This record gives sequence, C-alpha cells and structure tokens, in this order.
Amino acid sequence: MPQTGQPLFLARRSYRRRRLMDAARLLPVLGVVLILLPGLWHPAETVVPDTGRGGLYLFAVWIGLIVAAFLIARGLGPVLDVEELPEGSAAAERARLPDPDDAAEG
Repeated sequence: MPQTGQPLFLARRSYRRRRLMDAARLLPVLGVVLILLPGLWHPAETVVPDTGRGGLYLFAVWIGLIVAAFLIARGLGPVLDVEELPEGSAAAERARLPDPDDAAEG
C-alpha cells in the first residue's frame, strides 16, 4: 500500500463521539473487574476479614462508576438527541450542519 505522506484525517467531532461510545461500552467491563478485585486481596495479618476497607472500596468504585456514566452520558447526549429527530425536519437539518473545525481541516 503506497504511502502518500499525508496523515489520516479524522473529524474531531466524530472521533470524540466514537471514543465516548467505546468508553460507554467498556464501562460495565471495567466495573465488573473493579468490583471483583477485592476477592483477590490477601487477608490481613488477623483472621478477621477486612470488611471495612473492602466496603469503602466497593462504595468508592460504585460512586466512581456513577460519575463516569454521568459524564459519558452528558457527552453523548447531544449526539443522541440529534438521532431522535425526524429526518426531514428543519431542526434535524440545523443540527446536522457541519462543524466549522471539521470543515477547516478537511
């Protein structure tokens, strides 16, 4: 495959949207790994389980996953709203106008 010397152009808006969608898909997997992680911890010096530290960790992971899901949903919200508009409507046409940053680079 011949190299043209030009870098591959990816529009900023669509690139960011795709990465946010990828993050949304991977968030449940990350959550499962983080929640199951305390099962791999070695017990402390005592026989009594370290439930206090494990409980705090699980609540911290839970809150972190909620915040991450909120931020991802907030970033994807405008994109998903545009997809719900009827195709021939004036609002859909205004929402689909090209991004000035994308037009200047391409």
